[in-house]
Amino acid sequence: MPLTNPIPIQTNLVFRPAPGDQQNGSPRAVQYSKHKHSRSSYSESSPLTAVSRNNSLSFRPLKRSTPTPNKTIAIINASGRQAASLIRIATAVGFKVRAQLRNLEGVIATEVATNPNVTVFVGELYVRKQPDDKQDVTAHGDLPGILVNHHLIHQLFHGAQLAFVNTTFYGNELHIGQAIADAAKKVGVQHYVYSSMPDHAKYNSAWPSLPLWAAKHEVEDYVRKIGLPATFVYTGIYNNNFTSLPFPLFCMELKKDGSFEWQAPFHPDAKLPWLDAEHDIGPAIIQLFKDGPSKWNGKRIALAYEYLTPLEACRAFEEGVGRPVRYKRGPIQVKVKIPEGYREQLEALEKLFSPSNPDASKQPPYFGDQKLDDRCPDDALALWEGPRGLEEYAREIFPMEEEANGMTWMLSDEDECTCEQPDTTIDTAKANGEGQPGNEGDGDDEDSLDEGLVMRGLKRDEEDWLA
Repeated sequence: MPLTNPIPIQTNLVFRPAPGDQQNGSPRAVQYSKHKHSRSSYSESSPLTAVSRNNSLSFRPLKRSTPTPNKTIAIINASGRQAASLIRIATAVGFKVRAQLRNLEGVIATEVATNPNVTVFVGELYVRKQPDDKQDVTAHGDLPGILVNHHLIHQLFHGAQLAFVNTTFYGNELHIGQAIADAAKKVGVQHYVYSSMPDHAKYNSAWPSLPLWAAKHEVEDYVRKIGLPATFVYTGIYNNNFTSLPFPLFCMELKKDGSFEWQAPFHPDAKLPWLDAEHDIGPAIIQLFKDGPSKWNGKRIALAYEYLTPLEACRAFEEGVGRPVRYKRGPIQVKVKIPEGYREQLEALEKLFSPSNPDASKQPPYFGDQKLDDRCPDDALALWEGPRGLEEYAREIFPMEEEANGMTWMLSDEDECTCEQPDTTIDTAKANGEGQPGNEGDGDDEDSLDEGLVMRGLKRDEEDWLA
């Protein structure tokens, strides 16, 4: 049964001060901005240096006309960063939302479930043929005995005119993605936006497929095949992936001297696409819906607002956080328990972006198709002109996320360094270097499969990390 809750959401928002007016910001913003810099909030190497910030008092881009919407959006995986960003913006401007949540645990799920403009459908997109079956539902490929929850999917799409879908590795992603597309087609969805990713092997047989991305690519092919009026967004690396917790691939490790170190297999001089998922996905998707399929049907969009090398990304992060940040090229380290599907993704990703490749020009394009990479950030800026860059994220949001996860380094005096780890439930007993590396997904607990990826700090009880 769907859940509706008219309880209004109350939140303690931190408003970003205008450039040059930092002293008038909120107390928390000032506390996290101890280090003054003359540079803009975006790195000099970023194309965002040419874009005025959306909260600037000196310049605001002309607003597009925004008639009150009278449509309902069906949204899959509503606790993920992509979907949650869209729900915040969509409901604020008048859209109704029908949202699927795996469960009601965590701060994001609570936010979604208490939004008066959201009807929530709680349940997995898969079902077990045998209720007592305990097999891993995250592994890539066919999963005997793991079926599609057609009933929930059809309920979700009843009365929806628009859809935003970001499938995950829980259950057979291809079968679930096909069923979702069929349901949207059946009810006559007018614009279907699918969060896709490439199958690199389709572009070059020498490149390995990344299992989680390859499944999305297959779903995209199916959506095209059945003739849905659809647009496909390819999201860059989330700024929000960084954490000093020992999670694979995007661990910003806090060193004893107070500096940070990011280790990954990417070539230090090869460009990568970057995106602040929480801040910028929602506005971009809303603009797609406003423009409609007449403009975007069948198009692939590179949704990334910065195109930076790992070295440039670390410099931007350093400017924002006010501490030295070093990039170390190396294998992906797995120090916590992770779902099998994510482990497979990490192993393939390390092969694709080999840490032993000496030539930056030989690193495969992040989006598979070099033409799509080359459209960063133009594609994204055509949809939303006010993004939050990596430097600004590191300065104003990263410390708050770290504090929410139990870290205290941002609260220490400048002449002191508090580098202690928080009291979390990260399961390291079975990690100890098992397996290798990966990339972002979307998920909650599944019988404690990914317990090591669950943040249980001061404020984030059971919030998803991979989203």
